[in-house]
Amino acid sequence: MSDARPIAGSFRDPAGHVFEVDGRIYRTVNHVAANAYETLRDNGVLSDMIDAGWLISATEVEHPLVSGAESSARYVVEHPKLTFISHPYEWCFSALKRAAVFHLDFQLALLERDAVLSDASAYNVQFDGTRPYFIDFLSLRPYRDGEYWTGHRQFCEQFLNPLLIFAKLGIAPNAWYRGGLEGISTTDLVRILPWTKRLSWNAFSHVTLQASLQNKSISNDTGSAAKPQTGKKLSKTAYRGLLQQLRNWIAKLTLKQGEKTVWGDYADSHSYDSDEDLAKRRFVGEFVEATKPDLLWDLGCNTGEYSSVALSAGAGRVIGFDFDHGALNKAFARGSKEGLKFQALFLDAANPSPDQGWQQRERQGMAARARADAILALAFEHHLAIGRNVPIDQTVSWLVGLAPHAVIEFVEKSDPTVQQMLAFREDIFPDYSKENFANALARHATIVKSEVVSASGRTLFWCTNNV
Repeated sequence: MSDARPIAGSFRDPAGHVFEVDGRIYRTVNHVAANAYETLRDNGVLSDMIDAGWLISATEVEHPLVSGAESSARYVVEHPKLTFISHPYEWCFSALKRAAVFHLDFQLALLERDAVLSDASAYNVQFDGTRPYFIDFLSLRPYRDGEYWTGHRQFCEQFLNPLLIFAKLGIAPNAWYRGGLEGISTTDLVRILPWTKRLSWNAFSHVTLQASLQNKSISNDTGSAAKPQTGKKLSKTAYRGLLQQLRNWIAKLTLKQGEKTVWGDYADSHSYDSDEDLAKRRFVGEFVEATKPDLLWDLGCNTGEYSSVALSAGAGRVIGFDFDHGALNKAFARGSKEGLKFQALFLDAANPSPDQGWQQRERQGMAARARADAILALAFEHHLAIGRNVPIDQTVSWLVGLAPHAVIEFVEKSDPTVQQMLAFREDIFPDYSKENFANALARHATIVKSEVVSASGRTLFWCTNNV
């Protein structure tokens, strides 16, 4: 049996920590959380929330190795291992909004059972396709009469404020969020939000007023910290009203209109005719049926059209990645409407999510979180090779290194899409050709099959990694 390996992202919580042993996930319940755990376990709140789909399943077990790794452990529970952990700075507007509404609805459901959440971290929400669920059951504790919502500020910084940047400014805040990890501070948001966007009662109470209170609590002229406010009381009715008011406001938020993205309409306007599209679908379906991937990554997933094809052909689950938020929101809508095991995440492939946070381990980067069984990279490589000046050999090496099996589409320089990319820049890519691409692919992988699928010469390559 392997040693109990601590999961780096769980180190901050004194209530308990997460460990992995032989591919299985365990969580300790330490003495500081034991009473709350026992209360919610014994009165049925935990099991009811699990059965209702709000909370990740947890089974109490005896595990000497995990208990031995943490001397303060009173209980050990086992959770199912997640296929893929996503971070909130990788979510599109639709996913972040759904997670925020879910978090508030979960709190309202808990409050009806005299329970609350001790924090409001967006990292505690994960997705099964487009369905959110809560993964940190040690955040649940019994409600205390008259208590104030202590997670309000964290909720605003990790859920509300990024949503307002999407909705009120028409700007995707993902890079800012990733750079800060703890979210977007309200004091920063109020500096960039026009005063006309702060006139409503909701904006005043959750943004302007919160920023004012935070500024007052920082320090005075002598630099000494102000004393924290004490004795705040909130009736249960008022607590519920605060959650409901915030929930109703967020549910009505929409993306700022009039912001047309570059590739958001690509699925409706690409250069394939119907026969060519059918050929591409057939090729992808044959690939998936042959390789039977439990986890497939769709790089440049756009609106999820071929992710859906892959799932219909037998892929167990698809994680789609794209950098265009218009396309991502449409992909999220597709996954939600069709009930797909499909999650669409923001990715700048030339600058993917890195390992970061405390000791550069707290939040794992894209490659460290899971290894795909297969990838699709359709109409994708030219965005790296032409759009970001990544040499073809490096582009190919990175792509085939992501999974044992791949379908990669090569787009000729004469293709209208590449010509559009070159319209306002010098063509400095003399080596960009299908012959050089195929040679690079052959150095890193075995080409199983190739097929031209468009009149402009777009070619699909099915390959297996040589490693």
